[in-house]
Amino acid sequence: MILENITLNFMSDGDLYQSYMPFIKNGGLFIRTTEHYELATDVNLLVTLPDSLEPSKIKGKVSWITPIGAQNGTPAGIGVSFVEDPDNVRSQIDKSIGHLLSSSEPTLSM
Repeated sequence: MILENITLNFMSDGDLYQSYMPFIKNGGLFIRTTEHYELATDVNLLVTLPDSLEPSKIKGKVSWITPIGAQNGTPAGIGVSFVEDPDNVRSQIDKSIGHLLSSSEPTLSM
């Protein structure tokens, strides 16, 4: 089975904060997309964090879908929970944006 690759380049901690889903057990990211995905689809994320030169590969699973035209003007996209995170991207994200996680600033997922 060939997994779809989704490339994500985060330019700033603010961008990363908008997409990060710390409430998912192993971490996850919200990805803006108008592509059609089914729930529970396995995907490969190629994630480049703001201070990284190389992307890290994370195996993930589509855990929710925000359809086009969702209420509250939420952008269309998918929530991908981390299944295999060999480079420990979740802990890199927590370090990078930990100071933002207690912010009341809304994110794309909550």
